Amino acid sequence: MKRNRNCLPLDGVLLLDKPVGPTSNDALQTVKRMLNACKAGHTGSLDPIATGLLPLCFGDATRLSQFLLDSDKRYWTVFRLGVTTATYDSEGDVLRTRPVTVTKADVERVLPRFSGPISQVPPMYSAIKRGGQPLYKLARAGVEVEREPRDIVIREMKFLGLEGDRLTLEIHCSKGTYIRTLAYDIGEALGCGAHVVELRRLAVGVLDIKDAVTIDSLAAMATPQDRATQLLPLDALLGSMPDVHLTALAAHYLRQGQSVSLQHGREPGWVRLYEGESRFLGLGQVLDDGRVAPRRLLGAGKGI
Repeated sequence: MKRNRNCLPLDGVLLLDKPVGPTSNDALQTVKRMLNACKAGHTGSLDPIATGLLPLCFGDATRLSQFLLDSDKRYWTVFRLGVTTATYDSEGDVLRTRPVTVTKADVERVLPRFSGPISQVPPMYSAIKRGGQPLYKLARAGVEVEREPRDIVIREMKFLGLEGDRLTLEIHCSKGTYIRTLAYDIGEALGCGAHVVELRRLAVGVLDIKDAVTIDSLAAMATPQDRATQLLPLDALLGSMPDVHLTALAAHYLRQGQSVSLQHGREPGWVRLYEGESRFLGLGQVLDDGRVAPRRLLGAGKGI
């Protein structure tokens, strides 16, 4: 592929409100072209039927995307009861239909089984790889393989409504959760089956859909430079991580790859590093002896 030598070396995060239809990568490539950006990546896929928050990372922010992949997510979703599909959502072939006699009391009795730490078997129609091959490719070829259960955490599941065969929920969950699998499992627990017909991601870590922009709103802006004003700073990805502010001298030694002492004791773990009050340097790790070591210096943190 020919490299665009006139692209913009952007660094930052764009919160996109993804529409129904495109894949996450389709949406990423569209926005990358609209911003004329040199380097971009997304932070975890949304299914084509899903809408909502898709954080897009540009430049140095792509090196921080793993921290969003590891973050909790929050979703609004609608399950259709009485119909089981091959993909556990409305895109798949119907495998079975059953009558729906479910009441609100039935739902409220079943939902607690799916709260807290639980195990989930990923769907065959997923991007998980087996022998280098995505499971969804095997599924399309009519091949089903055994999948290892995964440990996840459902931190909160709010019942929002039951109208006919439509069950509406809001779900706060850990990384790795398949809402489609939840739909299937809850449907089986209710005795009628279910699949996802609507799914909207509301939050990823500390990032919220209320701060997102649409592709249409970006298209209405005149230039790539205008669209780039919608980028959040690099450290927006890390809002829940503790911060450490260093003196200019300590920041100097940190850039040389040296660990530096902190004035106040901190718990060991990852931290955001700043020179002074606001100059973001990147990520460090507080060691057991109380010093902080550089781990991933970005942008202003690089160099001497």
